Formats: sequence, C-alpha cells, structure tokens
Amino acid sequence: MPELPEVEVTRRSFADRIAGARILALSMGKPLRWPLGCEPLSLAGRVVHSVARRGKYLLVHLDEGVLLVHLGMSGSLQFAPSLPERGVHDHFELSTTQGVLRLHDPRRFGAVVYAPSLDDVRAVKLLGGLGVEPLELGFDPLAFHRALRLRRAPIKQVLLAGDIVVGVGNIYASEALFMAGIHPALRADKLSKPRAQRLHAAIVSVLQRAVALGGSTLRDFSSAEGQSGYFQLDAMVYGREGQLCRACGTAIQSIRQGQRSTFFCRSCQKK
Repeated sequence: MPELPEVEVTRRSFADRIAGARILALSMGKPLRWPLGCEPLSLAGRVVHSVARRGKYLLVHLDEGVLLVHLGMSGSLQFAPSLPERGVHDHFELSTTQGVLRLHDPRRFGAVVYAPSLDDVRAVKLLGGLGVEPLELGFDPLAFHRALRLRRAPIKQVLLAGDIVVGVGNIYASEALFMAGIHPALRADKLSKPRAQRLHAAIVSVLQRAVALGGSTLRDFSSAEGQSGYFQLDAMVYGREGQLCRACGTAIQSIRQGQRSTFFCRSCQKK
C-alpha cells in the first residue's frame, strides 16, 4: 500500500498546481471505505487553499472545511488539466478551474472524507491517534526512546502501529531496522538509548531518501503526474529474501509479523 513517502510524493506532485483553484463539481463512484460526509454539490464554488499531509492522509484545505484523502491499499491520485472518461475503478473526481483531481482505487479501501475543520469529530477520529511526524522537528530521539521503553511488543510492530511515530510502513520499517542494525523481533522496551537514537536517525534517513527517489512502485503506484518511484531498486532487505546481503553477503531472510512480511539480515541485525 502507499506509505508515507508515496503520499508525500503525491502531495508534492499536485499541491502547487491545485492551490487557488475553485471547485466546479465533485462526483463519487462506488462507495469507498467511509462516506464523504456531505452532499457533493455543497462543495461547488469553494476554493482550494493548500494541500498538506498528516501521516498517510492528504489534507485538501478549502476556504471552508477540509477534504481528508486516504489512498488505502491500492489507490492513486491523478491531477491534470483534463482526464479521459472515468473508468470502473475511478471513485472520486474533483473538477476545478485548474484541473481535475481523480482517485483511482481498484480495491476501494481508500477514502475521501469532508470535515468542517480539523477539530471536527470526523477529523479527530481519523487523525487524533497518529504519532509524531518523522520528517518534522518534533520527532525527538530522546522522546522516541522514552516511548519505546513503554512497549513490550517487537520493535517492527511498534513502528507499524503509528502511534509513536506515524507513517513508517512495512517497507521502510524493514529498511530502517536494517540500517540501525536492529533485529525486527527485538522487544521495543529492550532498545538502549544509543540503539534507539540510531533507529531514529535511520527512520529519518530512509524516509528522506524514499521521498527523493519518488517512493516505491511495487505494483502500480505513481504520483499525480503519473511518475513511478524508484526506492525499491535501492532497498537493502525489503523484497530480497534469499538474495545476498549487500553489506555482509549473508542470505536475506523473511518472517511473518502481524500478517506482514519482514525482511532482515541475521548477521547485520542483532537482538
């Protein structure tokens, strides 16, 4: 599924182009994960001020209210001056004076939700439990270590939970743990302060590099401009089970954690 880097790449690919646009019409296809929360016609005439991101949510700020967009498991956005006729998997379309924003989502796990403000109960329900943004200054290494000391679950699962640090999905958790030399099954509360600090730095480094490379395209992810990502070509462990570790030559292994595949090197990553 699109993770934080893919969502940030998507945001950057259309945020400037849609800013200042006036909404002409909003149309919905088949039901998505959650209802829109307003009558589509009620948004006509409103102006798009900006596009922000919180975790894996895109926040399309209007002059009145905000649209919270989640790409789900297989969703992607397109934004262009015009687009071909909607297909069977196109479930949201925002026509504006500066172009058309469309959500393509074959599995329909994505969502577009309108809230009058970020203080509204609908927005709080979706965003209120999210942890610190890893690419912002509020992601403090000492606070990160203190939070980890309260968790007895495996560190990989704690990273995926998203309530300590948000957006470190499956691909990038595996990569950050490799960079920090930490076994994914190690209990979070067992990390020393120096190891937690290395992991903190690795999370930031991996996510920054992923954004710079346009995210990861494992199946069909592309930005709102139709560009694929290339991080997966540089991955050290993710998706490389049986291949030799690029650092030490040991075969990369895979285990299942919380119904997700975790990739690691048993020589480079220690408990």
